Amino acid sequence: MLEQITTVLFDLDGTLVDSMWMWKEIDLEYLGGLNLPVPEELSHQIEGMSFSETAIYFKETFHLTESLEEIKAMWISMAMEKYSHQVRFKPGAQSFLRELKKRGIKTGICTSNGRELLHAVMDSLDIAPYMDCVMTACEVPAGKPAPDIYLAVAKKLGADPSQCLVFEDVPRGIEAGLSAGMTVCAVEDAYSLDQREVIRSLAHYYIQSYDQVLNGTYEQLQKKGINQAL
Repeated sequence: MLEQITTVLFDLDGTLVDSMWMWKEIDLEYLGGLNLPVPEELSHQIEGMSFSETAIYFKETFHLTESLEEIKAMWISMAMEKYSHQVRFKPGAQSFLRELKKRGIKTGICTSNGRELLHAVMDSLDIAPYMDCVMTACEVPAGKPAPDIYLAVAKKLGADPSQCLVFEDVPRGIEAGLSAGMTVCAVEDAYSLDQREVIRSLAHYYIQSYDQVLNGTYEQLQKKGINQAL
């Protein structure tokens, strides 16, 4: 999988770290505090949106009176302790990062999360030494499935998109990597198991653990392309 690859780019939540469970809890707590039910399709509706885009979606959809900055500040407050103390690496991710560093392959994080929470989990898990660039979708014109964040990080790293390998866990993230002209490996996550068939139809590869990348036991998929899959 790493042949001809000069740069590896990671989504954060559900891909590099096991944290998607946390956001469902926060949605329940946040909306419950406002006596609002959590729509069944909420997680899929906001999938891939930047932190700021998600705040706009909540404000408009639930007719919230709080400002966008107040909404984001509340989420950060609710999530900070979990990101700092409870979130862990996805299986095999830490050893994979060490191997990429050893091989001299450039790395980047391309996340829809906010800067504060990104840095909280990076500090907690000591990720910074393994990353050459980190960027949030709030720093580019559009969040996923637009390719903006992947193209921006590749440009910063001086990488040709055709030599970039992206790791993602949800369809819109995979679409972003594909639209950027990159190779995409899907990482299995409990949060997105109900979209497994769509994910498998989009990605080039599929793994349950990063150990599979190095030992050659990953699954190579017959990618159909975005239009056929959806």
